[in-house]
Amino acid sequence: MFHNEALQVMDVLVAGAVEGLPLAAPPASPTIGNCYIIAGSPTGLWVGHAQQLAAFTSGGWRFVAPRDGMSFYVASNGKIAVYHGGAWEIGTLNGSQLAVDGLKVVGSRALAIVAPAGGTTIDSEARTAIGLVLATMRQHGLIEM
Repeated sequence: MFHNEALQVMDVLVAGAVEGLPLAAPPASPTIGNCYIIAGSPTGLWVGHAQQLAAFTSGGWRFVAPRDGMSFYVASNGKIAVYHGGAWEIGTLNGSQLAVDGLKVVGSRALAIVAPAGGTTIDSEARTAIGLVLATMRQHGLIEM
């Protein structure tokens, strides 16, 4: 690989963007500087480069094997693609908490909350509403089942 081609590949990696979801075959008319994630069963010029990044340069295709933690912006859908455990995860964010303006809004999953039962005065509308809130929190993984 010549110096200028190496700089082109480096430019693609530093820019941190891919054109879209993983492709099995190279696009018919790629643009110099565009980068793609190669699917698990590639064809054509991409055979033998499964899961790698393909950067189109003035010298043709250049391939980069991903490393755990590499992340790229996916231009076609605005999601983030992260290489983790030998595969690309697209649109999945992993972490221990979500903070907005420095304030923790979501953290680790809490223990299960038991739905209301019993009592001397029963408000069926309130119990229904509380049940729906709890079901939604379980569905979103905020509390255990």
